[in-house]
Amino acid sequence: MNELPTGNEPLISEWITIDQPFVNRFADAILDHQFIHVDPERAKAEGPYGGTIAHGFLSLSLLTHFTRSAMPLPPPGVVEVNYGFDKIRFLTPVPVGSRLRGKFTLVSEEPKGGGKLRRFAVEVEIEGVQKPAVAAEWLVLVLEGGN
Repeated sequence: MNELPTGNEPLISEWITIDQPFVNRFADAILDHQFIHVDPERAKAEGPYGGTIAHGFLSLSLLTHFTRSAMPLPPPGVVEVNYGFDKIRFLTPVPVGSRLRGKFTLVSEEPKGGGKLRRFAVEVEIEGVQKPAVAAEWLVLVLEGGN
């Protein structure tokens, strides 16, 4: 199975920019068109954040994308399955136009279902902002083919 670097050093992804068309596509996909996400003029005039913000679930869902640049690819025959989350917190709103990246720290690894269950402390960071957009514990089940 794929091995992660030893030690407690976090793995950090590349940055991506969250623009309004991206937020609008996510709103369409999850059927959440609240004005603070999709209506820049109204969000600026009436919203609490001075403009549109990304959905919290958009920031959380980007963790799968962030793994591509932060973590080693699994070897052939190994699959990594989303097993769930613990302690998800949406700490800071993400203004449209922000850049985000993911930070992953392996907390533990234990045998599970013929594979390994990995627990990661994860954060979605906003460029230039000290407090992360999202903090959570992510559980990932690593299985070899046939399991």
